[in-house]
Order: sequence, then structure tokens, then C-alpha cells
Amino acid sequence: MRALVTGSAGLVGRHVSAELERRGWVVDRCDILSGWDALDVFRQGGNDCIQHYGLVVHAAASSPHRAAIDGEPQHFARNLQLDSAMFDWAVRTGQGRVLYLSSSAAYPVDLQSGQPQRRLNEYCDLDLDGWVPVDDGWYQMTPDANYGWTKFIGERLAEQARAAGLPVTVVRPFSGYGEDQAEDFPFRALVERARRREDPFVIWGDGNQVRDWIHIDDVVAGMLAVAESGTEEPVNLCTGVGWSMAELAHIACDLVGHKPRFEYLADKPAGVAYRVGDPARFHEHYKPTVTLAEGIARSLR
Repeated sequence: MRALVTGSAGLVGRHVSAELERRGWVVDRCDILSGWDALDVFRQGGNDCIQHYGLVVHAAASSPHRAAIDGEPQHFARNLQLDSAMFDWAVRTGQGRVLYLSSSAAYPVDLQSGQPQRRLNEYCDLDLDGWVPVDDGWYQMTPDANYGWTKFIGERLAEQARAAGLPVTVVRPFSGYGEDQAEDFPFRALVERARRREDPFVIWGDGNQVRDWIHIDDVVAGMLAVAESGTEEPVNLCTGVGWSMAELAHIACDLVGHKPRFEYLADKPAGVAYRVGDPARFHEHYKPTVTLAEGIARSLR
């Protein structure tokens, strides 16, 4: 049982590598930050010199946080290159199952205004042909910025690789978080501001942006459960429950006994208004166990 994890220095990569090792897998960790660029793996030549893996977890991506998504378009080409090279390599060398991390950013932004509130559904709300049905007809798919387009295209590549005989599992994580996440991501940024008792307490946007927060323990256990099932349907990794940025900040501040003045920065990247997943298909494989309050408390500890 040998696995390759790309992006192994990132939040998901670190935790899935550790969990696979705990389950008895031999894990090759591949990350550009540790000096092993995934593209070097994918560009190797003949099959005789290539390791064959029972599982390839493709978590590598270039700067998938809000500030980079909105303000650093150069990552688009890098992420497309990573995904296309990975699928080409996996098909060409006859790798085992690929676990491809897509994203909730692949869903159409028009469905995430919060008016009305709706939980994003794998069956109804994302069509890889590029069109989604609505009550009065059809409208064109528009994922969330270049990062969303990368994942949309990645899912199309996954379909083509599957048609070529490669077993592929596609999961769509929503707002994953954890105690060791970087402060580039909103959960950790807000929790650390509470820990430092910052006053004023800064929140990007108006604070009403709602996200489906899912702890990294549930992301990892859930994605591996989906992969083990062998399903060929994409699966949301989500809780189905939405919490706003302001609510998250208030919970963290309450837990440390901090009562700051909140300052909202409308000129900062805020993302869509309402992004919550439908967990029905996910629950066929796994049900999350870590509540948001528990996850915040863990991070503060």
C-alpha cells in the first residue's frame, strides 16, 4: 500500500499524509516547498522508472486563498498545468485510484448570492458541459474566479481520465480549517485576532459572508471514505450548516473573553455572499463529527 500525496506541505496534504501513514500506507510526500515539485514527477519519461501507486491524492495548488484568488491571476496557469500534467501522467503510467481535490469554488457564483439561501447540490448545481437549469431556462456556468475555473476544468479532465480507464474520485471541499492552518485563510486569521485580543477587530467585507466550515479531521476522514467507496460521482465535503464571518469572530472572542470594536473592510476581498453545501451525498459515506465551536476551541488551545 503505497500512496503519493502532492501538496503535502499544505493543510490537507499534511493531514491526509499523516492519516494514511496511521492506516499503514507508505506515503511519498511531494511538495514544492520541500524541494520536490509535483511537475517533476509528472514529467518523468518511460514507465519502467516510475513508481506505481495504489492511491494518488492530488492536493497540490498554488495559493488557493482569497487574496491570491482575487489578486494574483498568475496562479491560474500554474494550477491548470499541475492538474493536466497529473492526469496525463496517471493515465500514461497506469496509476491506481486518483483522489482529486476539486473545490466548492467550482459552483456557479450566481447561485451563491444568498437570495434565496440554497445549499449547493452536486446533482443540480454544477454541470460540466457548462450550463445549469433554472426555473426560467438555462444560464451559463461561472465558477468563482480563476481558481474556480481551474477546478471546473480539473473535473472535466477527471472525466476524460476516467473514460481512459483511470479510477478517479472527485471531492469538493467547502471551507476546510484546522489548528495549524496558515493565517492567509479566514478561519485562522479570525481566531488569531481573537487570541491576540486585537481591538479594533478587523473583518474583511461586511462580515455577513456565510461559509460551510468543516474541520480538517472531517475533510480527511470524509475524502478517504469517499475514495474507498469507489463512487464515480463528485461529492461535497461539507456540513450543510452556514456560519458568517462575523459569527465566527464573535464565537472566538467570547471564548477568550474579548469584547472588541469590530471594523469591517469593504475594500478587501470578501468572496461570494453564501456558500453552503448540501451534505446528503456526503452522508452516504461519512458524517462530520467536529462542530464549529469545538474547532474554534481546539485552535484557541
